[in-house]
Amino acid sequence: MANNIEVKELLDAGVHFGHLTRRWDPNMAPYIYMERNGIHIINLYKTAAKMEESGEALKKIAASGRKILFVATKKQAKEIVADKAAKANMPYITERWPGGMLTNFVTIRKAIKKMQTIDRMKQDGRFDTLSKKEKLQMNRLREKLDKNLGSIADMTRLPGALFVVDIKREHIAIKEAQKLNIPIFAMVDTNSDPRQVDYLIPANDDASKSIDKIMSYVSDAVIEGLAERKAGKDADKADAPKKEAPKAEKKAAPAPAPVEVAPAKAEPAKAVVAASEEEE
Repeated sequence: MANNIEVKELLDAGVHFGHLTRRWDPNMAPYIYMERNGIHIINLYKTAAKMEESGEALKKIAASGRKILFVATKKQAKEIVADKAAKANMPYITERWPGGMLTNFVTIRKAIKKMQTIDRMKQDGRFDTLSKKEKLQMNRLREKLDKNLGSIADMTRLPGALFVVDIKREHIAIKEAQKLNIPIFAMVDTNSDPRQVDYLIPANDDASKSIDKIMSYVSDAVIEGLAERKAGKDADKADAPKKEAPKAEKKAAPAPAPVEVAPAKAEPAKAVVAASEEEE
């Protein structure tokens, strides 16, 4: 990875703070270092290892050309996730999760197309022919769709992976991704069940500093994967003319000279008759 993970930086960002011990999920025990003042402390060495593992997997998905959908609807994570996802040119959901977003993706696409239709109407002048009331209704619908689905307008097919902040809060998104076998990456706090996700990053998912630290690393991994994909495409384009050049220079082979074949002499009819008489 481009950025090395420093445990001290994770410590400074408060990534190690878990929830109260009475609110813990026993399945998070392997990632808990100790308990202090009634709060679980996350093992940051394991966090760093899981960050690296998740980063490599996300980089491969981005390099393959598939989209990664970022999901975070909690107040302290909204702006951070939206900023980091937009930086990596990836779709994100930071408002209410639309039910059936993944399992009923066709309907979601229809809603996005409706929003795009309104935009086209404004461009070609059809919008101006509507009444004042119709214009008001159209604008309200456009604002509502843009608020909920504007950030996924470019997502024409199901994402290659999901990255979630706080899996307890986003349980509907988790269930939909599980149903469709979409890989799930997530920041998992001590009060959540890590078995629900494929790639977990044990971390404090409530503090904005902690979220920002993890999301910065994740977005950098995605950007690195996209850069690798672009470099691969550029290399293919550069190699294409070299491969085609020999074909263009190849001269057509000269046609073989016609071979003259002497016509076989036919036997005189009398000789054939005489031969047949002798055989009799």
